Order: sequence, then C-alpha cells, then structure tokens
Amino acid sequence: MIEDSAIKAPKSPFAMRDNEIKVFDGKDGFASMSQAVFKMDMGYLNELHMQILEIISDFGFITSRQIYQMLTKKGIEVKSQDKLNKKLEDMIKSKLVTRYYFSSDEGKGIYRVYCLETNGRNLLASREIKTTWVQSDNTKPVYQLKQRLAGNQVLIAYMQKVAAFRSFTVKPMLFAKRQNMKFTVTGGGVTLVKNDIKIDFIFEVVRRNVGWEEKFMEKMKLYEEFYSNYQAKDCGFDKRPQLVIIGEDDEHIIELFKNVKRINVELKGIELYFSTDLRQLEPEMNKTLISFKQDPDTGRYRMELAEIPLLENK
Repeated sequence: MIEDSAIKAPKSPFAMRDNEIKVFDGKDGFASMSQAVFKMDMGYLNELHMQILEIISDFGFITSRQIYQMLTKKGIEVKSQDKLNKKLEDMIKSKLVTRYYFSSDEGKGIYRVYCLETNGRNLLASREIKTTWVQSDNTKPVYQLKQRLAGNQVLIAYMQKVAAFRSFTVKPMLFAKRQNMKFTVTGGGVTLVKNDIKIDFIFEVVRRNVGWEEKFMEKMKLYEEFYSNYQAKDCGFDKRPQLVIIGEDDEHIIELFKNVKRINVELKGIELYFSTDLRQLEPEMNKTLISFKQDPDTGRYRMELAEIPLLENK
C-alpha cells in the first residue's frame, strides 16, 4: 500500500469534477443468500471477509485503500492490497457488497468505492451486528459519497498519526434545539486524550456540488444553534466539540470562510478551524489546521497555521 507521504497529488481524489457521475461496477444478475451461506460453510468466505464486511457497514462508503488501513489498525493481517482486492472481488460475486467508480470530463476515476449489498446486511444480522444500511443508500449522489470518503481519510489520519487518539465516530449526531432538528456531522469525529486533557474534534466535509454554498450556510446556522444552546453532556460531549471544516483545497476554504462571515455565524465557545483533503496526508497532524486571523491595522483576514500540541504525532 502506498503511504500518505508518498502521495503527491495536485488535486484531492475526493474533490468534485466537472460533469461527474457515479458508475456501477458491481455484479449484474442474482446471487442468492443460500449461495453465500454455502460459501461460508465451505470456507470460501471466512472471518476476514466478515471483518471487511463490518468495516464497510460502519463507514457506509469506503475505498479499498481505506479498508486496508482499517484492517491494519485493527491488527488484522492482510498480506497486500492486491490480496484484499481479491477478497473484495469474491464478496462482490456473492452480492455481499457492491462497487462504484466516478467518471467525469477528466476521465475515469482511479479508485473504487465499496458499500453493502442485501446479502451482506443479512450476514451481519445473522451475527447480531447492527447496521443502518438500507438499499436506497446506494442511490446517494456523488457529492455525498465524496463527503464520506474525505471524512474517512480524516478519521484514519488521526487514528494513524495522533498520539492522543482514543476513539472515532463515523456519523456524530448533533441537535439544534430551537428548531428541534437533529443533524449529522458529515466527516465524523474523533476523541483525543492526553494526560487530563480530553477534546472531541468533529469534521464537517464540504464539496463543491451544485448549490453547495446555500446548503453550507444552512448547515452553519444549525451549528450556531447547537453551540449557542450547548449544555454539558449534550449529544454525548463532555464539553463543546471542536469543529473543523474540511474543504477541497485552500481556495475552497477561503470561500467557506467568506460564507461564514457573510451570514455572521458565531460559534460560541470554540474557535473555528479549517483544513483540506490533501493536508490529511501531511506527516505531522499538528500542522494541518488553518484559522483566519484579522489584521488589526488593515481589517483584512489572513490564513494562519494553528499548531495544536494535542495533535502531536505518535
């Protein structure tokens, strides 16, 4: 598997492209549950396949590289990325999972996205492993898949590199009390603990899909409401979680910041940070967060690196 430090991409693979579509790359036709059970009985599908299935269920949408990283983090041995891809191919044939890729004006995407199929959900249920997957999830549009994939990358980066990492949540839920509305943090969250210091980080991933600015501003209003009315233990947080907005690139996070200022959103009790997809590939995570500081003389804002000791590497 290629390490983060070896990836020299000029543009995030999870950024939106012009005229981008999701293309089915799974198995046509029918594969019965009885066939999957037979393969389990014969050992063609085994406990490693079940571990892979559980990871895919937890994340919803995930690349094979991200699956490999999660297996490694769990201490589950897979000899190579190619070996993993072979097992994923077996799971596709049995309709445990399915697969998509993206195509755009730039051509065919270089990675595949995996998600559950009905037989996979049934196998998990047979072991009393809960999943929120429903068949209609696989109809989600490109930008929602890319939000999830970019969020996965953030969570895995913190898992692999931050010494204070303790746990993660794929889909934290927050509550806007005045509107009586629950909403999902699109990029997930992590809990960091060092000595007596504990901080929860949550990541809102934004993509440049059609109408993204309006949706982003609506979402920020929900965040403003959550932070303004926060009380200890709200939504399971001991104190206000630290929000980080993840954009596609530096130009995008400048646009995001301008939109926050335009609607005059104030997030009580925290400082708002920004980051990008490619910054998650940096070897040192304490150099991945950006804040915007106002020059007292000119009144103009500038980007500054926010070095946070709690994000020090392992």
